[in-house]
Amino acid sequence: MLDLNRLIESVQRNCDIADARHGRDATLCNYLLQMRELYCWEEDLPLAAQPGREALATWLTAREARWNGLDDLDYEALAPAAVRHDAFAQAAINRELLPHKLVYGAGYGRFRRPHFFLAALERRDTREGVEILVAGCEYARDLVAVPAAFRDRTIVVRREALRRWLWEKVAFWRARRGDGALARALATWDLEADDAAGFERMVAAETETLILHELGEARAGGLLGARWEETLAALSEQRAELLVRAVRDNLADCLSTLPGLLEREARASIHFYFSQFDGLRRELFPALTSAYQDWRETGAAGALRPAIERGSEHWARVARDLLSR
Repeated sequence: MLDLNRLIESVQRNCDIADARHGRDATLCNYLLQMRELYCWEEDLPLAAQPGREALATWLTAREARWNGLDDLDYEALAPAAVRHDAFAQAAINRELLPHKLVYGAGYGRFRRPHFFLAALERRDTREGVEILVAGCEYARDLVAVPAAFRDRTIVVRREALRRWLWEKVAFWRARRGDGALARALATWDLEADDAAGFERMVAAETETLILHELGEARAGGLLGARWEETLAALSEQRAELLVRAVRDNLADCLSTLPGLLEREARASIHFYFSQFDGLRRELFPALTSAYQDWRETGAAGALRPAIERGSEHWARVARDLLSR
């Protein structure tokens, strides 16, 4: 029989071990922002709530003390039922949890940082032979909540993590009221006229965008094979890993995300995509930014589509070149 409380404790302990090992890898500013977000989740604060400074400082000190000594511990095996599974055996664990309307996530993110979470299962679907699991309320999580991931032919989308991430973007814009792609996205979702309903439209739309991107990851994996993950895991320099990830992200978006958004005429999501198109992805792909500007002025899908089609060929070629080195 499933002991949910025991399972939550075990998953959270693994989250704490991962945080003890890697939580301070971020810059001080990012670390404090991540800790603030984790505190808000743990205290179940409304998205718009501002945590009290003293309460947050007390919690942060206690959390860092809780991590002391955990970094040398092994991750705990999980036993939702009678069989014990390695903490990273996501597929096997989910076979036992999905009938109970629960979903588990485990894997490695940037710079080989482990991530774990346990949540309620909100929705289950299949597209292109890929299982899609949409998670809702989260019961256990680590410091960095990755909104979506593709592993073992399964896409997991974390709507609670997505909601918090999107709210941060909305709050950031409202504090500055700038023009640009983000302002156009929010206006298209009509957040100002109907804040609650507009935000729900945003969450629903960006859930679909995440699914499209991870389907692109699946397609990219079919083109590149297992060697890609082996190459990524072998990289020791962070800059090199970021570059390789940017190449695959651009490929996935040209294969699935952007064609899917154009097909759905999802104008708000296209604006939002380009509001977040930054860093190495943008630096490596200036032609896409130029195509977006043309699309914004004309509204014609034909302004974006040629750049996307050329991009899918280009980034597949670049990715294969990286594998041949």
